[in-house]
Amino acid sequence: MSLQINHTVTERFLRYVQIDTQSDPSSTTFPSTDKQKNLARLLVQELQAMGITEVELDEHGYVYATIPASTVHTNVPVICLCSHMDTSPDASGANVKPIIHKKYDGGDIVLPDDPEQVLRPSDHPHLKDQIGNDIITASGTTLLGADNKAGLAEIMDVANYFMTHPEARRGKIRILFTPDEEIGRGV
Repeated sequence: MSLQINHTVTERFLRYVQIDTQSDPSSTTFPSTDKQKNLARLLVQELQAMGITEVELDEHGYVYATIPASTVHTNVPVICLCSHMDTSPDASGANVKPIIHKKYDGGDIVLPDDPEQVLRPSDHPHLKDQIGNDIITASGTTLLGADNKAGLAEIMDVANYFMTHPEARRGKIRILFTPDEEIGRGV
């Protein structure tokens, strides 16, 4: 299977948040929900499409990958980039509809699927620092899943950068994606 891999962080993030990876604290399985492996399998495919050959998805839903060093020096430390794939069981992770609020103007952000859900600068003063920037929210009936699909998207773009820029000298990079962090069972 050939995948297009020249995504931006935003494009990756928007795709990842639409995959339901909600964990389940009452489950006795590991991972607590099999649907977490759906995202794990996609991440494995994307890592392999980047040309990373050392990629593994284990039976418990952990994804491991290694980007080889691009330097001849042997005393360079290994860096690990780690993120979790699951989302909180506190709100639905199914049918997430991310919305990009382009060039935020400083006003209230009303979530369209539940107009009673409003992000107000008076309640969230840090919003004023985002005037002119794009803001991504859910539609109001689900969580967005930014914790931590934003981290996944960033790590995947870092991996893509290093695989397409071998001239960027660095040591080996290990990647770890874990299930069930939201319920205290993952890393």
